[in-house]
Amino acid sequence: MIFYFSATGNSYWIARLLGERFGLPLVSVTEAAHRNVYRYDVSASSRLLFVLPVHSWGPSLSMLTFIRELELTGYRGQPVHAVCTCGDDCGETDRILRHALHRKGLALLGTFSVTMPNTYVLFPSFDVDPDDVAARKLAEAPARVAAIADAIDANRPAGSLYRAGSSAGVKTRLVYPLFRRFIRGRVRFHATDRCIGCGLCVTVCPENNIRMEGDRPVWSNRCVQCLACLHRCPTRAVEYGTKTQQKGRYKNPKVY
Repeated sequence: MIFYFSATGNSYWIARLLGERFGLPLVSVTEAAHRNVYRYDVSASSRLLFVLPVHSWGPSLSMLTFIRELELTGYRGQPVHAVCTCGDDCGETDRILRHALHRKGLALLGTFSVTMPNTYVLFPSFDVDPDDVAARKLAEAPARVAAIADAIDANRPAGSLYRAGSSAGVKTRLVYPLFRRFIRGRVRFHATDRCIGCGLCVTVCPENNIRMEGDRPVWSNRCVQCLACLHRCPTRAVEYGTKTQQKGRYKNPKVY
């Protein structure tokens, strides 16, 4: 079984590729949160995979919440691996995932990473990748996923198939805790006059943080800055204050 969280489609695409390779069903963390379903029978699964994006050099908070709530039946020691998607590098995301899964009685055998187009646009100097860079990353991803699947099949360590990057410990142990502490809560997301009231932002939010009031979305205080609402809006109506007015938008063209 493959448990995945994806805001813009990058991790979803990787999960689909792995699902096709191993013949495993996919479970969406966002759908689980909307349905409040965290109990799964894995007796028929040959292995367990967790596929997720890296946010500020640590696991996406929605995936950590899912792991904390997760209840498995039929677990008989099947191998457990994780695959991260990242714009550049992952820091010590593997360490945090290993500890989170250990608390659930699951031994993480290895964490791998796939470089994908950048999506975080809230910091002043951060933006989506230029089209040519995004296209190159997307073109290189299937071969990387195939190599990861081969390593998982052979139970080989991740090695070069996990990109921690430079100063990994500093990034994860200093920046990530600050990210977790300060991005939660009420934020400056809002819908502009371009909003058509489709409600897609409500559907894609993994934290059930958005509701419709009339024909406009309203954000509550449980945001984790996954940016699904901003990037997936079909009319580019979602903005974060004024920071994102000149920033790009991205959704994985292989799945959306």
